Amino acid sequence: MKAIILAAGVGNRISSAHATAKCLLEFDGTSLLERHIRVLRKLGVTDINLCLGHEAPAVLERLQQKGLTDISHKRNPLYNLGSIVSLWSMRDVLCDSTSDVLVMDADVLYHPEILSRLIHSPSKDCFLIDRHYIDGDEPVKICIENEKIVEFRKKIDPSLVYDRIGESVGFFKFCASTAARLKEIIAAFIEAGMESQPHEEALRELAINTDYNIGVEDITGLPWIEIDYPEDIERASHEILPKINVT
Repeated sequence: MKAIILAAGVGNRISSAHATAKCLLEFDGTSLLERHIRVLRKLGVTDINLCLGHEAPAVLERLQQKGLTDISHKRNPLYNLGSIVSLWSMRDVLCDSTSDVLVMDADVLYHPEILSRLIHSPSKDCFLIDRHYIDGDEPVKICIENEKIVEFRKKIDPSLVYDRIGESVGFFKFCASTAARLKEIIAAFIEAGMESQPHEEALRELAINTDYNIGVEDITGLPWIEIDYPEDIERASHEILPKINVT
């Protein structure tokens, strides 16, 4: 198994208060990026690949300082566009072998059990869902009907029928054949001039396609947070981190 960590974005909503790349934000003296690498390695994933863009030199310098020189990386020069371009820049890693691949957002602080459940899920293709979430326009939502994903978006059609809904954690697992299909979907987005789209839109094409049976692991109750706003940093430090450290 290999991992792709998307760490290229500018993070406009916190960049005015924190100039560094979001993956270098530190909690209890350890950056988000270091935490990702530590958890992945502990779970047996050593083929780790970073997509860099904003503040790439600073990220590489930090890796050098921490002796993490064996971490592969690619730079997305168009990181100011949508995150779908970042995933496209990793297309050779996405499907360069027969191994499973993890696709991960870099700006998440989380309990290691969350990633463990994804990796060890019996589903060859898998998303994560947290049913206890704060509703609004920001969370990417997963809607499930009869154990099938019927929607995967921030905005949900009010007429949509589903029996479960929750927030996506931002970590995904794909087998080699599904990753190859994802590459084709992303290519179609790029060809259609849809570079400004978030990569979740490409994932949605897989998620709601009845030809694929993407599983969902419920991690409700485990602590995690995506860092989007300055207040998320405060919540991560004072609410999420203590729960991670004591469990």
